[in-house]
Amino acid sequence: MSTEKLWTRNFLALIGANGFLFAGFHFLLPTITIYASSLGATGLQLGLIGGIFGYSAIFIRLFTDTGVRAFGKKKCLYAGLGLCILAVLGYLFFTSINAIILARVIHGFGFGLSTTFAAAMAADVIPASRRGEGIGYFGMGSTVAMALAPALGLWLLEESPALLFAASISFSAAAILMAWLCRTKKAPAGINAASPIRSSIKNRLCEQGTAGASLLTILFGAGYGSVNTYIAMLAAEKGIDNAGLFFIVGTIFVFISRPFGGRLLDKYGAFAVVLPGAVAYLMALALMIYSGSLAGLLLSSVFYGLGAGALLPALLTWMLNSVASSRHSAASATFYNMLDIGTSTGLIALGAVAGQVGFTGMFYAIFGLMALFLLLAAAQYYLRPAKGAQELPELAEAEDA
Repeated sequence: MSTEKLWTRNFLALIGANGFLFAGFHFLLPTITIYASSLGATGLQLGLIGGIFGYSAIFIRLFTDTGVRAFGKKKCLYAGLGLCILAVLGYLFFTSINAIILARVIHGFGFGLSTTFAAAMAADVIPASRRGEGIGYFGMGSTVAMALAPALGLWLLEESPALLFAASISFSAAAILMAWLCRTKKAPAGINAASPIRSSIKNRLCEQGTAGASLLTILFGAGYGSVNTYIAMLAAEKGIDNAGLFFIVGTIFVFISRPFGGRLLDKYGAFAVVLPGAVAYLMALALMIYSGSLAGLLLSSVFYGLGAGALLPALLTWMLNSVASSRHSAASATFYNMLDIGTSTGLIALGAVAGQVGFTGMFYAIFGLMALFLLLAAAQYYLRPAKGAQELPELAEAEDA
């Protein structure tokens, strides 16, 4: 195992910044549409509020190269977090549905920038030989936020919408403070020359060298987002109570999987994590489909946690390892773009499937998507096992604020 130091002040600060960023987001994930509905939003408006966020994030990431060249990663992270705060202030002070939709667009811009540059900065401060392990730990803050913040957000909304929005603003402000504590060095001369802007939309959306991992990330995003959104509906269809325990148990096993998965990736490459992670996720889906009790659902959450906990950081690390260190921002943007494309498209398409065949039938479709994921990952492994997923480009100096 590498003796390069992982647990530095910079790394800990970025873990904290990422965790606070996602907490501020997850407070609002289940509540913003409820709040808008209380203001009289129509079904179409609720759909816009729910869906326009992800597409706004995708759009702004097309310009990450321009932002890095003009301002550097840290200032772009500050800008993203500032936009998140501005958007939530808009939710707080404006009750017009059109104003809330506009604030949602701004929030998508802020979230798109923040997630991209937090991950890119983390990739810069993590030793290259421990990148898989480090990215796994980096994501733990967002994992905790995903497990706890939605329930807390619902409670705050019941108390007062102002408390909900104040909490989201406070956590975004805490993320800015943690990012400030990350003291990075100035980029070497000539870094911009080594990192040209990718002019075409295709290259801005998907960084060169990441196509294989990008396709898998889209498929995983569709399955992952749909499970997170529709598992409660599946449980209700099956007559299973206390389905919220699914996420608590799943989060525990995400924590268990992260350190082992990261070390395995650093030693053997991304496929050593992606392939067993996909198998674990398929086992989880099979149990979700066939279980008719809470015990069976919780057993599925064990495999869900192990699979998701392995796949998310492995796919991100694969992309980061597939490019030069000067392209970390672009690779990070690609990962989140593909994840958002998969999630947004999957929610719409699979929701339509559920309307026709029910949620159990819809989960068969998710199983099919993840089976295709496994087949494509295996094909990439056997056709070009040494390319992309196992490269570890040398780390460049991180950029200054």
